[in-house]
Amino acid sequence: MTQHHKPFRFGLLSHNTSPSQDYLVAQALRAEQAGYATFLLPDHLEDQFAPALALAMVAQATTSIRMGSCVFDNDFRHPALLAKDVATLDQLSHGRFEFGLGAGWMQSEYECIGLTFDRPIVRIDRLAEAIQIVKALLTEETVTFSGQYYSITGMRGLPKPLQKPYPPIYLGGSGKRMLQLAAREASCVGIVPRIKKAERGEHMNDLLDIDDATPEALQQKISWIREAAGPRFAELELNIVLLDVQVTDEREQTQRTLAERYGASAQALQDSPFFLIGNYEQICEKLWQIRERFGCSYIVTWEEHLESLAPVVAHLTGR
Repeated sequence: MTQHHKPFRFGLLSHNTSPSQDYLVAQALRAEQAGYATFLLPDHLEDQFAPALALAMVAQATTSIRMGSCVFDNDFRHPALLAKDVATLDQLSHGRFEFGLGAGWMQSEYECIGLTFDRPIVRIDRLAEAIQIVKALLTEETVTFSGQYYSITGMRGLPKPLQKPYPPIYLGGSGKRMLQLAAREASCVGIVPRIKKAERGEHMNDLLDIDDATPEALQQKISWIREAAGPRFAELELNIVLLDVQVTDEREQTQRTLAERYGASAQALQDSPFFLIGNYEQICEKLWQIRERFGCSYIVTWEEHLESLAPVVAHLTGR
C-alpha cells in the first residue's frame, strides 16, 4: 500500500532578538518573497519583541505568508487571554495565523519572574486543560470550565477567528507524553531533540542533545505519535526544525568541521534528519528521503539559513 505524504512546505523561525521593527519586517518580507510558507516567532522574556504584537505588525506588512507562534509558553498567559490573542491575530492576518503552543521549558525564565517551574507532567497536564479552553472559546458562544488548573464561568468567546473551527494548532516536543498530547489535539506535530539544560544559550542548538537527533530517535517519537493519534494519524502534518543547513560542494569536510562543534561524529550528522549538509541536489535528495521514511513534510529553519535554503524552498514547495 502506497503511503501518501503531505506536500512540502517550509517555515522560517526568527530569533526575534534585534529587536528592530525594520529588520523584522524586512525579514518577513524576504521570507515571503523566497516562498517560505510561514514566518515564526518564539516566546521568551528577555530581549525579544512580544510575539503577539510583533506578529500583528508582520501581518500588516505582508500579504501571503502565514505566521505563527513557535511557541507560546502556556504558563505565561491565562488560556482565556491566549484565546483572545489567537482570534485577534487570525483576524488581523486575514486568516493566516498558525497557533503554536507549548508547556514551557526554560527554567531560568520561570525563576527570574518567581513562577514555579513544575515537573513536566504538571506543565503538560496544565497545557492539556488550556488547549480545551482555547478551543472552546474559539468555537462556542459561552464557555464554562472547571479543571484542576483553570476555572471559567460563562465567558463569551470573542472575537472569533476567521479560520474555522480555529487556526491550525501546532504542538511539539521530544518526550512521549508531550508528543502524544500533540497527536490527539494538534493538526501539526513538531518533533525536536530533547533539551539537555533548561536555560538560555547563545543559540537554541547549544541546548539540545545531539544524541537524540538520530533517525532511530525520530522513528521512536513518530511511533508514539502514531499510537496516540489512531485513525487521525494520516491527517497530521509532521514537522522538524533543522539544527543546521550548510550548502557546500565540500560535504565531507563540512561534516567533519560541524561534528567538532556539535561533539558528534561526521557520520552522525550525515545520518541525522536535523542536519542538511551538501550541495542543493544532495539536500533535496535528503529531504525526499526524510519525508519518505518519516513522513515529515513541514521543514522549519532558523533565520540565518533563510537565503541558503531558499533555492530548495523554491524547488520543493508544494511537491
